Amino acid sequence: MTAETFDRIANISRRGLLGGGGAFVLAMGLPRTVLAQAKETPKYGADAQSGGWRDDPTLFVAIAEDGTVTITCHRAEMGQGIRTSLAMVIADELEADWSRVRVEQAVGDEARYGNQNTDGSRSMRHLFLPLRRCGAAARTMLEQAAATRWGVPVGEVAAQLHAVAHRPTGRTLGYGALAKDAAALAVPDRNSVTLKAPATFRYIGRNVASADGVAMTTGRANYGVDARLPDMLYAVVARPPVYGGKVKSVDKAAALKVPGVVQIVDLPAPTLPSAFQPLGGVAVLAANTWAAIKGREALTIAWDDGPNGTYDSDIYRTELERAARAPGQVSRSDGDAEAALGKAAKRITAEYYLPHLAQAPMEPPMALAHAAADRCEAWACTQDPQAARDLIAEALKIPVADVTLHQTLLGGGFGRKSKPDYVLEAALLSRAAGGKPVKVVWTREDDLHHSYFHTVSVERLEGGLDKNGRTVAWRHRSAAPTIGSIFGPDPKHQLPFEQGMGLRNVPFAIPDFRAETCEATAHTRIGWFRSVSNIPHCFAVQSFVAELAAAAGRDPKDYLLELIGPDRTIDPRAMGDTTNSGEDPARYPVETARLKAVINAAAKGIGWGRTLPAGHGLGIAAHYSFVSYTACAFEVSVTDGELTIERADIAVDCGPQVNPERIQSQMEGSVVMGISLATLGEISFKGGRVQQDNFDGYALTRIDGAPKVTQVHLVGGGNWNAPPGGIGEPGVPPVAPALCNAIHAATNKRIRSLPIGEQLKI
Repeated sequence: MTAETFDRIANISRRGLLGGGGAFVLAMGLPRTVLAQAKETPKYGADAQSGGWRDDPTLFVAIAEDGTVTITCHRAEMGQGIRTSLAMVIADELEADWSRVRVEQAVGDEARYGNQNTDGSRSMRHLFLPLRRCGAAARTMLEQAAATRWGVPVGEVAAQLHAVAHRPTGRTLGYGALAKDAAALAVPDRNSVTLKAPATFRYIGRNVASADGVAMTTGRANYGVDARLPDMLYAVVARPPVYGGKVKSVDKAAALKVPGVVQIVDLPAPTLPSAFQPLGGVAVLAANTWAAIKGREALTIAWDDGPNGTYDSDIYRTELERAARAPGQVSRSDGDAEAALGKAAKRITAEYYLPHLAQAPMEPPMALAHAAADRCEAWACTQDPQAARDLIAEALKIPVADVTLHQTLLGGGFGRKSKPDYVLEAALLSRAAGGKPVKVVWTREDDLHHSYFHTVSVERLEGGLDKNGRTVAWRHRSAAPTIGSIFGPDPKHQLPFEQGMGLRNVPFAIPDFRAETCEATAHTRIGWFRSVSNIPHCFAVQSFVAELAAAAGRDPKDYLLELIGPDRTIDPRAMGDTTNSGEDPARYPVETARLKAVINAAAKGIGWGRTLPAGHGLGIAAHYSFVSYTACAFEVSVTDGELTIERADIAVDCGPQVNPERIQSQMEGSVVMGISLATLGEISFKGGRVQQDNFDGYALTRIDGAPKVTQVHLVGGGNWNAPPGGIGEPGVPPVAPALCNAIHAATNKRIRSLPIGEQLKI
């Protein structure tokens, strides 16, 4: 492809794509040069579907002579249904029969597909319009091919459900019969393509059968753990138990005697900060996983714990609390919050603590690599196949073009699998094994001990009330180590994108508002986690709103709406937010009416204001993140210190609702995950070492801990001209504060430190 035109649509030959010739193949994409620029800084423009990051992918559509439509998905499928959602948009504009659509997974290749990193809730919000254009262009070419064959004006023909019909005569030709003719035509200019009217959508906005549902539910779907090659070796790695540590000495003799163990390989420790490099250690390669694990157990290793060997999360909490009680770097300052706090009729102060968290996907990191002298082929459950490919090429000193990265299905990701250190481990070990295929297997203990952890946080808020109970002053200090610490010298303060996740961009109508970040040094790998810094910021802000409401003697839902104030459109930059999830602030302003609408929807669903039995309580919270709006409400009961979640109502406004079933599923999953984080989740450190080993120590919500009833409310999805918002992450942040607010309503006990754990029994 040339590198000159945005969303260029090109006719590309891929002989044998579907096992035979004659396929009609259509592709669209962005120039690599623009994609490279987009990685460095947001590029805004009215032409972008979403504004912000211009990372629209290259996506292929192929039609075989038997009429089968194959759509290549370049984004990672990790349970969110993106392979279905992307395909259904193209299929709708193409007028394809969904039963004849197949989805093929792309290999990692930035030159062909653009950005393939599946994170940030960006896929549909960045791709909706380009995907529609791609399907519409294919439909237009099929219509032209039919009109030419019949010798009639193109205006007399129309595509309809996998065929093109001649309206005056009723003649039809199937897509397979037209594939060769359509492939020979010039591609229509993107501005000449006519998109379908929303009233004629077949699939968009409706529930369709999952592209992978049958394979997943019958055990035929292939995940990273399922990758196999003949004669491959299995590897497990004894990694330094402390971040930044290394092997001091190792005795391999006993391990080499374990039946099935083939080879033991030393992996060097990386220079800190390590970014996505493996942690180093000692790898045991064996004929099967069990032998590799037993071999690792037989190693005798003395570790040099390095600079983080004294990391203790209890002591560190005290350090963060001390930092949050002193002035920090100003993130946003409206008016004079300090003076307003001093003059307030009542002053309220609260501190909130959230521990480190691990993503803990059900499928731990897995990767298989076959590294020859001059090439490498790998299979991995990665969210970012391009980063994995680039790392392999750099480490093996071969051209990127000689690395093939196959992206499997992911058994969960939540941000952990955006960091492909485990994929590089497999490639390095395959090279060390003389080119034999090597599959690296992570156990649950490996996953919990060596994650890229969600940041630990202390949030200190102070509010000033006037004599009428209105909040007139607000100060929020946030102390948390930053993700930036893994990439370069630790900045010790949250980066702008982290500050724009509910710290500085709180859309409250408070005249004197101040947000600060406080110094916090990272002592472990900090990484992306589903919803990132929105989790601690939202927990603190929405919990504090309920505390202010109590101090004012007001209903917490009504008080929250009052704080948001009148309906207005806010430029995020007016609140100091220069990132806005990477989106164009003109296209994605903050709209307070939409935030209030989801609050009211959740409140209506839960039956806000109704009389409850003793020991029951209602709680509510809301948040703006990833340019979407969510609110969550709970009814809980507490009896003898035992928490029961009677009901959850979660409302979301993400703009156009492309795949409602998946939106509902994402929201339901957000509720369960948020409950886990609030009630059970904690990664703690002693001597630099993670104290939790498996799900007995880092527990997840089970069925009896989930809400008895969960209701999802889809709000504001009727405007198909509006830009789409994110959906994978926005549901998580309001869950914990809504739950804790409900607990307070039931028990009069404030929960300011997560996880809740045994606090209700004290």
